[in-house]
Amino acid sequence: MLRNGLFAEKDIPDHLRMANVHPHDWVNPEPASRYNLVVIGAGTAGLITAAGAAELGAKVALIEKQHMGGDCLNVGCVPSKALLRAARAYADVRGAQHYGVEVPPGARVNFPAVMERMRRLQAEISVKDGTARYCSLGVDVFLGEGRFVNSDTIAVGETQLRFRRAVIATGTRAAALPIPGLAEAGYLTNETVFTLMELPQRLAVIGAGPIGCELAQAFARFGSQVVVLEVAPQILIREDRDAAERVQEALEDDGVSFVLGCTIRAVSGNGREKTLIVEHDGTIREVRADAILLGVGRAPNVEGLNLDVVGVKHDKAGVHVNDRLQTTNPRIYAAGDICSPYKFTHMADAQARIVIQNTLFLGRAKASALTVPWCTYTDPEITHVGLYEQEARDKGIPVQTFMQELHDIDRALLDGETEGFVKVHVRQGTDRILGATIVARHAGEMISELTLAMVGGLGLKTLANTIHPYPTQAEAIKKTADTYNRTRLTPTVKSLFEKWLTWTR
Repeated sequence: MLRNGLFAEKDIPDHLRMANVHPHDWVNPEPASRYNLVVIGAGTAGLITAAGAAELGAKVALIEKQHMGGDCLNVGCVPSKALLRAARAYADVRGAQHYGVEVPPGARVNFPAVMERMRRLQAEISVKDGTARYCSLGVDVFLGEGRFVNSDTIAVGETQLRFRRAVIATGTRAAALPIPGLAEAGYLTNETVFTLMELPQRLAVIGAGPIGCELAQAFARFGSQVVVLEVAPQILIREDRDAAERVQEALEDDGVSFVLGCTIRAVSGNGREKTLIVEHDGTIREVRADAILLGVGRAPNVEGLNLDVVGVKHDKAGVHVNDRLQTTNPRIYAAGDICSPYKFTHMADAQARIVIQNTLFLGRAKASALTVPWCTYTDPEITHVGLYEQEARDKGIPVQTFMQELHDIDRALLDGETEGFVKVHVRQGTDRILGATIVARHAGEMISELTLAMVGGLGLKTLANTIHPYPTQAEAIKKTADTYNRTRLTPTVKSLFEKWLTWTR
């Protein structure tokens, strides 16, 4: 079953997943004379585009050279969140005594069982993204490498598919870092870490972005000694410092150590042990690990597509598109990680819907019109939507910020989940929401209320007037809105109100 601590192909859950996402006996169909839409890449953006277009009656072909479901199913959201759930369950067991629950000694993590559960869930979910389902939706599925022949033809092997419009949805992959000795020593990425069946005793994580922080906390909770190495002066560099600091404190409580503002000069390997030479504050130190996880850097999957042949501009960041997701070839569009600065599954979904409108109906839907929330699934989670305070100020927008700490929320106290806050930015003098950040264990479930308010043009006054069930942690949003309402009670307004009450007695 195991080969050098890695997952063997013959394992049943993985076999079932592969039977769905890349059947070994698959035979590509005979192509139609012409397709309304040919989509290259069966990750989230490609799947949504193909399914949506087919449901509307379009003749659609979908090309995938690796695995249906893309990164999200196979090496991204699905396996990572399965691991995070297992890590959270163990953390809850360890902390059960705080709730008056006595746990017998000896509780431990069965890491192979954690990974087996992950693969079982992958296999179950893979049915939704598999070849059989998409064929049932009326999509012609071609397994193989697609390449443009000209501006109306894509080849898959010897088969040629003619199209009216095409969509590039090939996504990105983990990029290598030019650190001397890293490749020779060996390292894990999000594409290989989920093949582990043995828990590394010592894990060095390069990069304190979302992937690095999520997996660092999970492996620390499982029992690994984890150190995170980051060149920036804070973790989660795109987030507000106060939010990132709350998350860092939580990870440190779980045993993760950080070396921020450092540079990795070299890596060497000696058997299973790896040594990282790290420069920090002008001094050199050695970090020893049994495994290295590279949690930073993405490269676009453009190789072999022949994009230059059809005049599609691209660079190391990906394929260039306009606001309607049209490439520099007007018949070819792109969606998802291959062209988006927001590399999230939900963003790929949203862009796919734009592409359907613009390719099939000559629509003019714009990506810039999207309001995009995102979440890092550490414990607590950190989630954000809209502008940060500094971004608004840089744009010359006067900002007023309202904040509610979770330790003043009854449900957070009852749950023992008081480390966090809700922070909302509004245009000064109005209740119009410009952006929001939430740090909470269930922040990802809470941010949609604020996103909906922004999309619907609803302000904090509306949220203050919205009844929230008691007790819930989402009350923090209402209390934030209540804080805004209190600012409307100026001395003048209060004086007039007091006079009115006196007159009506």
